Amino acid sequence: MPMIDVYAADDLFPAGSERELAARLTTALLHAEGVLHPGPAHTHNTGAYLHRMPPSTVHTAATDSARTVRVQVVTPPGVLSRDGQQELVAEATRIVAEVCGDPSQAQRTWVLLTEAAEGGWGIAGTAYGRAEFAALLA
Repeated sequence: MPMIDVYAADDLFPAGSERELAARLTTALLHAEGVLHPGPAHTHNTGAYLHRMPPSTVHTAATDSARTVRVQVVTPPGVLSRDGQQELVAEATRIVAEVCGDPSQAQRTWVLLTEAAEGGWGIAGTAYGRAEFAALLA
């Protein structure tokens, strides 16, 4: 199942916005994967983690205390088509800007899409590949 990690300065998102951010990003990811009616296997196993960091720990080459956001999405191999990749990057960027309340945040939001290697995904002590994921979702 996919994992979503959001890295941002701890004052970028309003207090209490974690659940909204997680839910909206999860919905966007599942939609981009083509999952139109997520079942419990999807909703209970898609993790979203918000990493709030002191502003002084976020840098670019040009500035300290940068107001950037990094969204990293890790999926099983091959679940996102090229259209799905484009959809997810656009939607994740839009969600981040909306939740933080600053439309210009879209220009400072980086979305990284990463595929786990076949069998390189572990849940409950099992290394999952295509066969194990198919069985889980059946």
